[in-house]
Amino acid sequence: MTDWVVLVESANDISQAETPHKVLKVADYITKPALFSGRRPYILNLCRSYGYQSEGYYASLLAEARGHRVSPSVQTMVELSAKGLYKHALPDLGERLREAISKGAPEQESLFVAFSKPDTPGYERLAREVSDWFRVPALEVEFDPKSPHGIGRVRMVPPHKLKGARRDFFLEAMGTYTSGRISEPKTKAPAKWALAVLVDPHEKTAPSKPSSIKRLADVAAKMGVEVETIEPSDLTSLAEFDALFIRATTQIDNYTYKFARRAEQEGMPVIDDTQSMIRCTNKVFLKEILEKAGLPIPRTEILDEKSDLAAVFEKLGNPVVLKTPDGSFGTNMVKARSLEELRAGAKQMFKETALIIAQEFVPTKFDWRIGVLNGEPLYACQYRMARGHWQIVKHGPDGKTTEGGFATFPVEDAPPEVVDAAVRGARLIGDGLYGVDLKETDKGVVIIEINDNPSIDHDVEGAVLKDELWRRIISWFSTRLEQRMGRVT
Repeated sequence: MTDWVVLVESANDISQAETPHKVLKVADYITKPALFSGRRPYILNLCRSYGYQSEGYYASLLAEARGHRVSPSVQTMVELSAKGLYKHALPDLGERLREAISKGAPEQESLFVAFSKPDTPGYERLAREVSDWFRVPALEVEFDPKSPHGIGRVRMVPPHKLKGARRDFFLEAMGTYTSGRISEPKTKAPAKWALAVLVDPHEKTAPSKPSSIKRLADVAAKMGVEVETIEPSDLTSLAEFDALFIRATTQIDNYTYKFARRAEQEGMPVIDDTQSMIRCTNKVFLKEILEKAGLPIPRTEILDEKSDLAAVFEKLGNPVVLKTPDGSFGTNMVKARSLEELRAGAKQMFKETALIIAQEFVPTKFDWRIGVLNGEPLYACQYRMARGHWQIVKHGPDGKTTEGGFATFPVEDAPPEVVDAAVRGARLIGDGLYGVDLKETDKGVVIIEINDNPSIDHDVEGAVLKDELWRRIISWFSTRLEQRMGRVT
């Protein structure tokens, strides 16, 4: 049986006969912490009231203090206590509502959601969306065509108020949700921490291969950390873990940002954090922050639609590289050798962004990539340019890619000026994991960009450090989890 604990105020709310998990009165949980000495259960708080300073409120507050995983969290209780505190979620919920109605979902006054499952077919995406925003066992979304976005109210539903078919639906959803998500320890020494690794199985250019994730998991297990991969549809399960490692390509406007944001709300250590995503995914920001810090970068201009393109070659030389601020893996880049090419490339890019980057072309046979973790160098690689191309990745018209070779070095064997510039640049972003791309030129080292989601594979970036690479990453998470526990004990 998995280590779930169901908190109730009365034995009549949820009986022991209705679930295989331990049912405990909330008063016992609050007053008898020794019951869970040495354990880290997942707490389902099914109290009758989640109001401020109620028993339900204190149960979740103490669960967080004790390092237990709990639903709902105190933050969720507070957010759902007033519409003004959760209005930020209404645009997304309204969009899912409109989609459901347009696809034939029956129009009704409200929707009941239990553990991300809707009681009415056709509203599955809305149910997942509201559960992504608010991790609560039972929710009711009230619809109101006169309200902004069509949502009148979102409220938590205490299980003791569920009757008949709705109660049966809730118990069935709870059984499905709690079955198998937290597995029995396979050894006598259970893992101390649980690390979620976010992957997208459909991504063609993922930052880590499945074999590398497996190596990470094997190393972590020896360090007392259980690793489980999760996918973009698993946001509602994130809070069952202690930390998050994102191994899917990050973007501000996709699911990776939402996962990072939720992890931060739960107090989890996360790579990559939302601040790092915001800073690294925008080359306009990087230009400003690197220049301000006096770090070397290629000559660069920020252009808008009113910029004088004819003057760009005079300032930057010929050819010029155009980039969109949020491009990755060498995409959304143009090397312009003439004013006509410059105008055509800029015109296409301005369809998607208000600003673009123009940068002097710095030809080299390879780029340095210095991995930086917690402000210290982790690995050093050379990525060579693809054959007959000016980038390390050549994107063909048919969608195929060709990459150059690589060479991995001990950090101490890399040029000191390269490592120093990389570390100084990464420290401007944060204390997470970054990949800093640099070029060595006759005029010195220049930083090309700082990546918040660098590629990490055991046979490339880990070719020198081998398992030590994964140990250092796992230690980053473990240290922060230990510090967090130290603050609340």
